[in-house]
Amino acid sequence: MKGVTLKDLGAGSVIGLVIAAGYGTQTIGLQTIPSSESAFLTALYVPLVPILMWLIFRKTPHIMTWVGAALAFTGLVLLTGNGFKQISLSFGQLLTVLGAFAIALEIIFISYFAGKVNLRRVTIIQLGVASLLSFTIMPIVGEHTIPAFSWPLILIAVALGLASALIQFVMNWAQRVVDPSRAAIIYAGEPVWAGIIGRIAGERLPVIALFGGALVVLGVLVSELKIKLPIKKNKRVRE
Repeated sequence: MKGVTLKDLGAGSVIGLVIAAGYGTQTIGLQTIPSSESAFLTALYVPLVPILMWLIFRKTPHIMTWVGAALAFTGLVLLTGNGFKQISLSFGQLLTVLGAFAIALEIIFISYFAGKVNLRRVTIIQLGVASLLSFTIMPIVGEHTIPAFSWPLILIAVALGLASALIQFVMNWAQRVVDPSRAAIIYAGEPVWAGIIGRIAGERLPVIALFGGALVVLGVLVSELKIKLPIKKNKRVRE
């Protein structure tokens, strides 16, 4: 961490805060709602990213980005097997929606800071801040004791920690050149890969879920298209 700057600390702290908020609200929400509802509501981050980009930075995404986000979100809805008809915005559902906002902000802030800070230092800081905040809120959510020591638990925690560090570093690195809206659509492919791995492991997804996965992939491809709309030029008529 030698050479850390105030900009590194600020960026890492902001990103770490929204990471903790996203995972925290999602975890608490899962105590009262089923995982399918949680996955469906969390998928709202896909259309939220371009909306928040417009509200915060007044940056209007390309029309194909909106189309890609709509396709990816629809695909995620089909993958989770849920729908708006089952949403009544209970406390757990509301927390999960807030978590979707936090995830959207994480993607936006990563892109905002990516080209301005040291990626390695910021990754360490943001994970440290997220971990510290998570431990801090443990008593608030009713977790007053740390689990008893066990080697399997330690190995799982270390593996998850290393995986999280790698994921966050790659996100910080890649989003230097990928704008937030397109990044959100690409990240929507996560459950598609989970489905592919599950298929290899012997699981069988319903046809509607396979169709949803295809829509997510299509959304990613569509978002990469930059179709230029024809502009009509006014012709001056000489009298």
